[in-house]
Amino acid sequence: MTKKDKLIQKLLSKPSDFNYDEAKSLLSKLGYKEDFRGKTSGSRVAFVNSETGHIIRFHKPHPNNQLKYYQVEQLIEELRKQGAI
Repeated sequence: MTKKDKLIQKLLSKPSDFNYDEAKSLLSKLGYKEDFRGKTSGSRVAFVNSETGHIIRFHKPHPNNQLKYYQVEQLIEELRKQGAI
């Protein structure tokens, strides 16, 4: 099983400890690149798929690195709509 497959499996199990670095790694493996949109974007971040132009946006978690439950749900929904998972 590849690292990508393990990350997808973990994401789909909706864990409470799925962190931003894992999300960033998974999205990178699915063809998305992180885009901060200027100096004033704050904690808001976008991941853009260069092939499809699809954009996934959410706030970078702070002070810890764990994604909130609704962010995990949103990520799963967006990736399913695109047929990525």
